[in-house]
Formats: sequence, structure tokens, C-alpha cells
Amino acid sequence: MNKYDDIINLPHHVSNTRKPMSLHNRAVQFAPFAALKGYDSAIKEEARITSKKIELDEELNFILNKNIKLINDNIKQKPEVIITYFIPDNKKIGGSYETIIGNVKKIDNVNKFIILVDNKKIDFDNLLDIKIVI
Repeated sequence: MNKYDDIINLPHHVSNTRKPMSLHNRAVQFAPFAALKGYDSAIKEEARITSKKIELDEELNFILNKNIKLINDNIKQKPEVIITYFIPDNKKIGGSYETIIGNVKKIDNVNKFIILVDNKKIDFDNLLDIKIVI
């Protein structure tokens, strides 16, 4: 004889005072939920990797300045350049590097910007490399 033989074949109990719960409401009880709002996005943000800005030595600064001068001397031809520059991150320390190809419209020596034909401004302080496409 098993432990539950006396009740195993009894009919399922149905309450006389309460209506049965809908299948939808029963399923909702077991649905996942976020116990802490914003926790997932905070974890993803913390895990996002940023790069440290590379500090240029005198030799690299000299080469950059020489290329900026060369571009400025030929600005009427709107020279095509390949620029690698640092983009600071708005949310955490560091940032990322991006390389773009474009034509230079203007060199703003006062505010220290390179302005491309598409009006993108690149700060001299964020430059890593400039190559003039010939």
C-alpha cells in the first residue's frame, strides 16, 4: 500500500465561494520580472569597454602639425584625408577611436579644429593620425 492511495482517485476540489482564476492570470504569476529597475542597463554600461586616450609624444605631434600645415597650404583643393581621432565617452572615463575618410573644407587654427566638407569638426587635441590621400 502506497502513502497516497486513499486520496489519489478523489475528484479535484472546486471552491463554492470563489471563481476559478483565468489561465492568463495563473500564467502571470510565473512570469519573470525585474526586481531592480535599471539594474540590467547599469550592468551593461559598466561592462562596456572604453579605450584610454593615447598621449602623443613630441615626434608624433611634429608629424601631425606638419600634415595640418600641408593640408592648410592646399586647402583650395579640399584635400582628401584619412583621420584617426579620439571620441570621449559621455558616460564614463575613456572613449573610442574612429578612423574616417573625408575632404577638408577648413583648418580653424584659432579654435583648433579640422572642418570637413560634411561639416564634421575634429578637435586638434583628439587627433591621433592624419594621412593625406594622394
